[in-house]
Amino acid sequence: MFAASLSRASFIFAFAIALALPADAAKKKAEAPKADAAPKGEKWVTTWAASVQGPYPVGNPSAQPVLRFAFPVPESGARDQTFRLIVQPEIWSQKARLRFSNAFGTRPISFDGVYVGLQQASATLFPGSNRQVMFGGRASVTIPPGESVWSDLVTLGFTGDQKTLTGRKLAVSFHVAGDSGPMTWHAKALQTSYLSAPGSGSNGQAEDERPFPYSTASWYFLDAVDMMVPADTRVIVCFGDSITDGTASTMNGDDRWPNVLSRRLRAAGYRGVVLNAGIGGNQVAGPSDYSPQKPFPGGPSAGARIDRDVLSLSGVSSVIWLEGINDFSKNGNASAETVQTRMKEIVSRMRSRQPGIKVFGATVVTALGATSAAHGFPEQDEKRQALNQFIRTSGVFDGVVDFDSVTIDPATGGLKPEFVPDSTTGGPGDKLHPNRAGYLAMGNAIDLDMVMGKPKETRPSAQKK
Repeated sequence: MFAASLSRASFIFAFAIALALPADAAKKKAEAPKADAAPKGEKWVTTWAASVQGPYPVGNPSAQPVLRFAFPVPESGARDQTFRLIVQPEIWSQKARLRFSNAFGTRPISFDGVYVGLQQASATLFPGSNRQVMFGGRASVTIPPGESVWSDLVTLGFTGDQKTLTGRKLAVSFHVAGDSGPMTWHAKALQTSYLSAPGSGSNGQAEDERPFPYSTASWYFLDAVDMMVPADTRVIVCFGDSITDGTASTMNGDDRWPNVLSRRLRAAGYRGVVLNAGIGGNQVAGPSDYSPQKPFPGGPSAGARIDRDVLSLSGVSSVIWLEGINDFSKNGNASAETVQTRMKEIVSRMRSRQPGIKVFGATVVTALGATSAAHGFPEQDEKRQALNQFIRTSGVFDGVVDFDSVTIDPATGGLKPEFVPDSTTGGPGDKLHPNRAGYLAMGNAIDLDMVMGKPKETRPSAQKK
């Protein structure tokens, strides 16, 4: 029965193809294009995002294939080749737009041959699903260093309702015309995407996998996908470091704690989107100085990236913030007081910039006994406990998500033993990052009513009873 259902679904996706509408004009800057105004009862919502963190190859990828054949000179980036990035939208509609970033580039970068289609498997698309993406009515766009650009509205080339598309993935293809220079990227995608060979030209229109011999476990340039959805859709941004980014979770398994939260919301009947704004190695207070010329593997500090990675996304209603353990590592060396002060400042800035936004503090997971040279020592844990006390009692946050209590082993002060073995590539784990089982426990520890802003008597599951 399951195989038959898949066969019917494949038939529908392959042959029930919607015609694309003419694209609207879009301004070449980070703000969403005004020409794409939503009709009454709908709004633009970011349904997928990945925080850009610096110039490739500086960062902390997981399970990354060897990329010397795709990018022979890493610092020089891509050369006349096509990317096919695989991303999973949280919620679907027929109308979409894409944001491309050159935030950490040092030269203008030009894209053409930009397409979006429905992934069938690997780099292969469902036949007929691929649609060209335009920018201000043109098939190409040049993005200056430090800037981002939204595409025009594109009508997706396939049909299906929310239920049939849930769990499906988009393939966003684009050609780098000429040399890119340093590539703005998100290192830890934990999702396989695909690359053509240098000098192979524009192949985004191809629906088969032949032009894409190389794979990567990272995302490049693309940092947001919006869709037009009902106006009552709420957007939760999960903001933080590697434990939000998903280190030690399953490759291509979509089992980071934000993914678990998303599935719980859907099962409970909420209309909610959960976005992941984690960066492996990120800090609240550091580094004090960040630039493409002086990058840091963990990316810019939380304060330096909050506007781009949270407030500029469409439809954001709340934030769950889990961060601080890297500040207390030997790479950060910050005091608990410094991190608390910076958190207060950043929460205040979020509320002043976006009145009505809810910010929930998440208690920091233990790293005691970690095998990493930069983590696991007693002084770090003392600072972590002080920060958790601040998160629980300071009143700075609109609510608390207590990840510490569901992951800690009371007997040792470290992670529970069953949360330690690595789920990405196997092995014993580092006692710093929870595995799939740990992230499942974390995602299930979140109060859905709290983060969705609804009292229990009005929650969807209660209404159905």
